[in-house]
Amino acid sequence: MSQPLNPAEQSRMSQRMAVLRQEHRDLDAAIERLQADIRADELMLKRFKKRKLLLKDQIAWIENALIPDQPA
Repeated sequence: MSQPLNPAEQSRMSQRMAVLRQEHRDLDAAIERLQADIRADELMLKRFKKRKLLLKDQIAWIENALIPDQPA
């Protein structure tokens, strides 16, 4: 069982999650634009998609950390 987060740490993690979600949405829009362009750089597109997956994992980790443990 993990220690409950103090309010300051919880606030900091919530703010970080909001920043990550915004970056995730921005990358989603950039990926859509690149996919619409026939001349798009495939390597850049792959890097954007990889970064988007990393952000998704980081968001999930923070969400999991913010959920309090429930006794069984």
